[in-house]
Amino acid sequence: MRWLIFFLLLSVSSTSFAQKFIFPRLTQQAKSVEQLIPKNWKLIDSAKGDLNQDNKDDIVLILEFNTAVDEDRAYGNYEIELITETQKPRMLAVYFKKDELYRLAIQNNDFVLRSEEGGKMGDPFKGLRIDSNKFILSFEGGNDWRWKLNYEFEYQQKEWALVAANNVYYHKDSGEMVDKQYDFVDRTIKTVVGSIFNRNILNYKEEDILFFGSRRTLKDFKKPWTWEITKDNYL
Repeated sequence: MRWLIFFLLLSVSSTSFAQKFIFPRLTQQAKSVEQLIPKNWKLIDSAKGDLNQDNKDDIVLILEFNTAVDEDRAYGNYEIELITETQKPRMLAVYFKKDELYRLAIQNNDFVLRSEEGGKMGDPFKGLRIDSNKFILSFEGGNDWRWKLNYEFEYQQKEWALVAANNVYYHKDSGEMVDKQYDFVDRTIKTVVGSIFNRNILNYKEEDILFFGSRRTLKDFKKPWTWEITKDNYL
């Protein structure tokens, strides 16, 4: 009986492992955007613009799987705080345009928030755009207390460095607000405390030096809220 139980547990474990969702490897190059989208995935947003300063329109894609699956997602510290959620996985992909072909520059399976991660406000993904050789991702969510997140990534020395970010935390009724603006190039943080309804009136503003080790890149930045920049201050 003991051996039977052992083999049953082993079978269940093996089945669970076999069913773990596996992200596809994206197409390395193609002539059209349609050819870049894997089977069973759909394009939910895209932006075109020059990202590597060669005067050609590169492209950033946000892709979503057609079916909800179980995913381990991080909150706070990615190493120890994993929560299994049933939702549709998303991917971010950047393609450089060269010789009439789109060529894959990076694929990230973790960073883009899923549709179920915005609380009562619904899908937290609020947009993607390219500006001044950078691509910017915007998220928003919460319940009575709400948050807005914006991240700017720039291609530097063959890495996608996080160069700026903005984190706003506010109450939907009272308007009480804390707005933090991070500049990882100049290493400064600007903080505005006050009311979201009167952003330029009677709000307290301060600017400090931003202390951190090395800048985060899209490759090692697992998802929003997992970088503890200072104690209890996550981005």
